[in-house]
Amino acid sequence: MKTEILVQLFERDLKKLRDEIQQYPSDDSLWVRLPGTINTGGNLCQHLIGNLRTYVGLALGQVHYVRNRDAEFTERLFTQTELLVELDELLPIVVKSVDSLSDAQLDAEYPRNVLDMFANQTIALVLTHLLTHLSYHLGQINYHRRWISTL
Repeated sequence: MKTEILVQLFERDLKKLRDEIQQYPSDDSLWVRLPGTINTGGNLCQHLIGNLRTYVGLALGQVHYVRNRDAEFTERLFTQTELLVELDELLPIVVKSVDSLSDAQLDAEYPRNVLDMFANQTIALVLTHLLTHLSYHLGQINYHRRWISTL
């Protein structure tokens, strides 16, 4: 798998994520829990930031980050404006971290001390997983934002 493809897809979805967060009608609307759901748009966005900062920026790009995964789901760590700033900082971290990888590095094993998910855990596989994880939660955020915007 070529890094250019991964960069293009991460860039596309992170820009879409930023656009979704920006379209929320208010800061408070990010944190409204819809009936039958577990997570708010704000919590999902915080989770994606923590996830990508940890598993791409820290593990592959050596960009310092300390994650509090539980707080991503239970606390308001950021305002809407701060989430946008965090996303603006995240995009170049992900792009640079992925773009700097060679094909040989993509085929190498992803560090198990960071994430241990698959028997054959190449960096390419983990990056593909992280990209689909981003896309999955992006869809949830889109649905949440559209629903909240009708209230």
